[in-house]
Amino acid sequence: MRAVIQRVNEASCTVEGKITGEIGQGLLVLLGVEDADTEEDLKWLAQKLVNMRIFGDEQGLMNKSVMDVQGGILLISQFTLFASTKKGNRPGFTRAARPDKAIPLYEQMLKELENLTGRKTEAGIFGADMKIRLLNDGPVTVVVDTKAKE
Repeated sequence: MRAVIQRVNEASCTVEGKITGEIGQGLLVLLGVEDADTEEDLKWLAQKLVNMRIFGDEQGLMNKSVMDVQGGILLISQFTLFASTKKGNRPGFTRAARPDKAIPLYEQMLKELENLTGRKTEAGIFGADMKIRLLNDGPVTVVVDTKAKE
């Protein structure tokens, strides 16, 4: 799994003119799933997301997690995070998991984040044409790949 994590003051996802998820302060997480991903990857990444200290403390240092600031999480499926750009100018997506594998892992990530935070995780709609609005805070953007955890 690969995640692009953005610290935001606010973020929302709209599909066909309807808001499917929105948060105030928190994390916008773009999540890519590949065929090699397992439940172990999912659990490791979920823990990383809720505990990553990228919010400012009283001295302005990044010492607080989304849990510490009672922030929200907006989770968006993003198969293009596994784009291959080695040949030509058109990206290939052969590493991205097909929907029959990716959808259950995406839905499981939603549940895992809710279990860890005790709050609803906001979301987009898998495979939909989503419009994402965000007010990036910092900006702070971090990329995490479960295959690079060691």
